[in-house]
Amino acid sequence: MEPGDPVRVANTREWLVRAKEDLETAAWSLTADPPLLRSALFHCQQAVEKAMKAFLTWHDLPFRKTHSLVELGDACGAVDASLGPATDEVAALSKYATRFRYPGAPYDPAAEEADAALRLARSFVVSLLRRLPPELVCESGFGESTLPSGR
Repeated sequence: MEPGDPVRVANTREWLVRAKEDLETAAWSLTADPPLLRSALFHCQQAVEKAMKAFLTWHDLPFRKTHSLVELGDACGAVDASLGPATDEVAALSKYATRFRYPGAPYDPAAEEADAALRLARSFVVSLLRRLPPELVCESGFGESTLPSGR
């Protein structure tokens, strides 16, 4: 791992730990009987948000308190322009930050929607993990199998 500010390293690691927990919670929510679709969707959004915040923290870039994956994605894209298509794709998950958190949600989500959101969140998180030091990623609880081949 490249040397750096120990606080920045620790904060990046903590964001990654939380992103991993959200991915695991989303996956677990889909195995419940009946599946907890709203919770799964919320945790998919949260996993992407926290992975983006880890990436920005690693690059020592400040961000405001927000759930907007568009705003965070734009900031990530400013660091690595190759992230643009992926951040554009996951921006749709922003709505899950609040959509089902309170009574009066506009609809009940379908299992297919939650499954697709989980696949998208996992894919995006892995794409960000590829751009961080492997040691930091593994120390955050993501196993070697999480990292794409060639790492």
